[in-house]
Amino acid sequence: MHSTSKIRIIVTFILILISLGGYSQSNTFKVTLDAGHGAHDFGAVYEGRIEKNIALAVVLKVGKILEATPQMQVNYTRKTDVFIDLIERANIANRFNANIFVSIHCNANRNTAADGTETYVMGLSKVASNLEAAKKENSVITLEKDYKQKYEGFDPNSPETMIGMTLMQEEYLDNSISLASKVEDAFGELGKKIRGGGVKQAPFMVLHKAYMPRVLIEMGFISNSIEGNILNSEEGQNEIAKAIAEAVVSYKKEYYGNGEVEIFEERPSQKINEKPIRDTVTPAKAKMTAQPSGSVSSNKSVDNSKAVFKVQLSASSRRLDLVPRNFKGLKNISVAYENRVYKYMFGETSDFDEAKKQLQEAKEKGYDSAFLIAFKNGEKITVQDALK
Repeated sequence: MHSTSKIRIIVTFILILISLGGYSQSNTFKVTLDAGHGAHDFGAVYEGRIEKNIALAVVLKVGKILEATPQMQVNYTRKTDVFIDLIERANIANRFNANIFVSIHCNANRNTAADGTETYVMGLSKVASNLEAAKKENSVITLEKDYKQKYEGFDPNSPETMIGMTLMQEEYLDNSISLASKVEDAFGELGKKIRGGGVKQAPFMVLHKAYMPRVLIEMGFISNSIEGNILNSEEGQNEIAKAIAEAVVSYKKEYYGNGEVEIFEERPSQKINEKPIRDTVTPAKAKMTAQPSGSVSSNKSVDNSKAVFKVQLSASSRRLDLVPRNFKGLKNISVAYENRVYKYMFGETSDFDEAKKQLQEAKEKGYDSAFLIAFKNGEKITVQDALK
């Protein structure tokens, strides 16, 4: 064979290998794992149980499981006992072009009997307990240099100040809820208590500027001797890590399948936009339509050409019968199936004041994390657009 032909064959073969390698790399599902706190930021400390150490131990165990999973790539905000700014944690995920961001923490309370897990998504909840949780986790920014300038005047002692900031939370809210629901379902399979009855929303700074579906997990209370000792044990950490990893794998399979990951070239800017961005790049985005229950409702018929409000109670990957006993006695329950998640809603009205009363009724029944959503012509819109 002529030497020139041999060279051409070799070059062609190399190009094919490069192409295949690039294709394989680009179709990897990317996960950023964030171990809360670190170094001089110990987090919660009770009876020798230290949050920063437990969070890191679990993160490394989750990462080890995921790294052994085909087409899964993991990076970490920290793998050692170091201090990382909250905003830098988000930037690490953004630079990695992660498909999801998972921040892992331990809870604590002066009431040492408090127990159970909580999984949060980014949101502007005004529920006092949710704000208190955000306040606790956001307080770490005071340990950072020039935090007032870095965080644009945000006051960590008053999470409500984030409400005045421009957010991209709606960009990935639905997918974040889906991931959080899977985490809670996995914890439920372990027999762990799920506090609050569903996914919660709160203004966590570590989630604020991560531009992908993201969740913050409170694995349990280290202030509770029984639960804390489990969290501090090798066996307990392995159990929790396996549950979180299974939730991540389940999310990947549902949204991206068992094989190749669909890649979206368009991604949000690294700079906060002046106006919230509508959901244009979320994978497997489905139209959200509500299916009413057969429960008797005292509501008047609603004009679908007008915006209508409902109270979202909870979200789960499991289908529940729409009967009052499954919803703490509430009637007029409907369900929407979106992105492979069942979202359960209460009430329906075009009157915003009436909607707020229904929201209060849901909270009085124990749905502390309930919030208002809106529809027009059967399709979901933002509450802000509905009020216009």
